[in-house]
Amino acid sequence: MPSPDSANQTPDVPGARRNSSSSLRRALSILMYLAEDDGHPQGTSLTDLAAGLQMSKSTVLRLVGPLRETRLVDQDPESGHYRLGPQNALLGQLYLERLDIRRTASPLLHQLAQDVREAVHLVSFDPPEIVYIDKVESPQAVRMHSRVGGRQPAYCTATGKAFLAHAADDVLDKVIAAGMPARTPATITSPEQLHAELARIRERGYAIDDVENELDIRCVAAPAFNHSGAVVTAVSISGPASRVTPDRLAEIGRQVIDTAQALTDRLGGIAPTPR
Repeated sequence: MPSPDSANQTPDVPGARRNSSSSLRRALSILMYLAEDDGHPQGTSLTDLAAGLQMSKSTVLRLVGPLRETRLVDQDPESGHYRLGPQNALLGQLYLERLDIRRTASPLLHQLAQDVREAVHLVSFDPPEIVYIDKVESPQAVRMHSRVGGRQPAYCTATGKAFLAHAADDVLDKVIAAGMPARTPATITSPEQLHAELARIRERGYAIDDVENELDIRCVAAPAFNHSGAVVTAVSISGPASRVTPDRLAEIGRQVIDTAQALTDRLGGIAPTPR
């Protein structure tokens, strides 16, 4: 015999699950619409929200109710317009606090190393130097001698220049003030040359260490961005100049950019508008 509350329970049948799933997707579409609606900074009216989502007003009202209860959506008491609620900020902050960049990047780094068959590095920035925070070895016999925790100057490394291309002027000034001695015959040693190189990096999207930091080593790097559009890390491919040849740079550059963009997406980041 059915229990007294069975009549109030949603039957565990495929149709009911599909209806619940559809309602959830439509409720989430409300959140995404409000997040992406730059044209209405003070919030969106019920009429515009329903039209934009191609839903009836009654459907929007039904779906937005639980979102308001959890403060994911707020409604202005005067205009009646809907906007994102404060709970989104809390969720975003918790997400960022618990984000592990190395763990997030790891599968992407391993795939890149497999595709290019050279060493891959994940790097952080501690001006005037970069710091290796993860590494995937090349599957080939001749390998890089870099190690996690190791440091290199920013001005002459691909990852360092990937950071500097998007850095504030005072950060770049700090790196230049620390000195730019020649480490190889190809090292950029003047501020003017460095500024010109950083402009090229911003234009093409990736940086090159063209045997500038170590003899016979060539590297290609691209930046990954956080939610505020700042470079949070950089991904690089490094290998002997005999294997990472000039004719491969454009292809490797595209692969590194794709990996860095995938990491940016996973970090909830956004690349800044090219300047």
